[in-house]
Amino acid sequence: MKIFYSIIFCLLLFKASFAQKGEVIVIKDPLIDSLIAKRMAVYKTAGEVKPGKPIVSSFGYRVQIFYGSDRREVFNQQARFKSLYPKLNTYLIYKEPNYYVRVGDFRTRLEAQRLMSEIRPTFPTLFIFREKINAPQLDITTDDQR
Repeated sequence: MKIFYSIIFCLLLFKASFAQKGEVIVIKDPLIDSLIAKRMAVYKTAGEVKPGKPIVSSFGYRVQIFYGSDRREVFNQQARFKSLYPKLNTYLIYKEPNYYVRVGDFRTRLEAQRLMSEIRPTFPTLFIFREKINAPQLDITTDDQR
């Protein structure tokens, strides 16, 4: 008897799952379309590159050259690095109780490792971190300008 009820129950479920057919009507405010159009326009203009303004890239790599809790020492290490490598950006990060000095905006880990091998004699405690970076300025030249 249990098998009989089980079969009938399964057949009813099977039929009920195919019985739901209908039409969906979307009722919305007409201003939604204008908001969507404005949002698309903002995304299009955000893709334009403005000279002198850094482009925030999704993710890249930075090399951590120093960390410590002494604020003066952190600033000294940052100034020391800036004097040796003035073209590379430096970033100070504070996570209680330590300060971290990270340098560079590298798109690939290989670029960060090249810098790391170059500065290892000067800064012995080096680590590579993956984080949001400011994309480096690209030197855009054409063949006619060379």
